[in-house]
Amino acid sequence: MNSQIYRLALLSKIDDELDERKEEFGDLPDKLKNIEKRLEEAKIRFEESEQILSDNKKFAANAKVKLKSLKEKEDKLSKQQFLVRNNKEFDAITKEIENIRDEYGKLSTELRTTGIKEENLNAKIDEQKQDVKSIESELKDAKEEFNTITNDQDEDVKLLVKKRKDTLKKINKEFIKEYNRIRDHTLDAAVRVKRNSCSGCFSSIPPQKIVEIRNNLEMIFTCENCGRILYPEDIIINDEDIFG
Repeated sequence: MNSQIYRLALLSKIDDELDERKEEFGDLPDKLKNIEKRLEEAKIRFEESEQILSDNKKFAANAKVKLKSLKEKEDKLSKQQFLVRNNKEFDAITKEIENIRDEYGKLSTELRTTGIKEENLNAKIDEQKQDVKSIESELKDAKEEFNTITNDQDEDVKLLVKKRKDTLKKINKEFIKEYNRIRDHTLDAAVRVKRNSCSGCFSSIPPQKIVEIRNNLEMIFTCENCGRILYPEDIIINDEDIFG
């Protein structure tokens, strides 16, 4: 058969087959996206923590150098105190030593706090690293499941996609437009007239309309109830038509 209605019926059956294969994936595509997003977020948290740890280590290293320098400066000034000639010089050195000790004390406190932070960060990083590994494992399993389904379907899907493309080339553009409009609302856009009824919604079809559908295979007739394209009962699409 080469009529427009036959081709629309064939297109609808091809799309039904593709829809069935898509349904085999279930929510797996969305699940994959969700896992990938979680993995990206987990990696960002891990990298941020590592950066904070690196900054802390740099601060600790610089602080230790600074503390050593302050201690040396304090020792030097303490020795100078015994060499001064008057109270004014002695008081000035004493004040400077006090300032150094204040700075040393504050920096020592910060260094101890940094040490505690580092311990907490190391524990946090270990936890985040395990989190990343766990999500990576989850993603691997989901991808394997996805690939298994894809591989099982691969040849059929390739045939269906090619058949669909070839079929579309032979259908009037206005008919394709109407078909797509209907398919936006219902997946099985073209259905058989069966026992004087629409096989999509099972609504009864007037006898006169059934005759018109049967005798005008280059025209589109739709169900008055559900809006699907109707094709006559004697058009039967089998597997050979779809996959042949």
